[in-house]
Amino acid sequence: MREQLSVHDVTFLGSSPAELQRNWAELGVRCLSVIDTQLLDPDFRRVIEGSHHMVQAVCHVFGSGRVPTDERSVGAARDALLRVIDVAASVDARCIYMLTGGRGELSWEQAADAFGAAIQPCLHEAEQAGVSLAIENASALYADIHMAHSLRDTITLAESAGLDICIDLFHCWAEAGLTGLLLKALPRTRLIQLSDYVLGDRGLPARAVPGDGAIPIESFVAQALSGGYRFGFDLELLGPRIDAEGRLAAAQRACDVVRGMLDRLGGCGEEESSGVR
Repeated sequence: MREQLSVHDVTFLGSSPAELQRNWAELGVRCLSVIDTQLLDPDFRRVIEGSHHMVQAVCHVFGSGRVPTDERSVGAARDALLRVIDVAASVDARCIYMLTGGRGELSWEQAADAFGAAIQPCLHEAEQAGVSLAIENASALYADIHMAHSLRDTITLAESAGLDICIDLFHCWAEAGLTGLLLKALPRTRLIQLSDYVLGDRGLPARAVPGDGAIPIESFVAQALSGGYRFGFDLELLGPRIDAEGRLAAAQRACDVVRGMLDRLGGCGEEESSGVR
């Protein structure tokens, strides 16, 4: 399982493909978590295709950041996602996890129905390509580009739309009934993102290296593994604390902490196949 640890490329936002490659080598990571615009860049793909790295997750914002409702915007959103699916499949990426787009003046239920209808044709294409389509939970600070702001709502939306789930622990660790929510989410969960939070930190996005804060990361990971989770863990590290330490230094320390954690928990080895659904 420790071999399925990745450091999200957003940690090194602005780096060239060559710089990213050096960072991956320094960190000793085989799995990658990337942004869709990177994957659409031929230079970036050449780096991937010429290496031993595996893309386990691709981040995509559906509908250019707004839940599409009219025929034109729905078509454009589908076309953009289909392009990402096609390129993801060409590099054997496992999962595309998405922000839904903001709901604007729609009610949550109206936006959920519109999102589900808009994305439906893409589900078949993704399944045929062997790529999971998932949504993540993200803070309401991102309501302009997303509508699932709790793990509970993410599960509801994923179930209604037939999607998988990416759990970002940073955005759900304080939710009531988290143990039960994790058990409910696990059958659909294809990626778990880890970072920590230091109580009282208001320096957004306020993420910290695992072990530096208050999030009970190890117990959450232990529950996920005991519940049968066999996919990857992704370190998404950004914000003032990370910048102050140095992005690469913070990422290296985070990798060391989480690898040690997985060793203590016994890990569970690589998943048996690259199939994701």
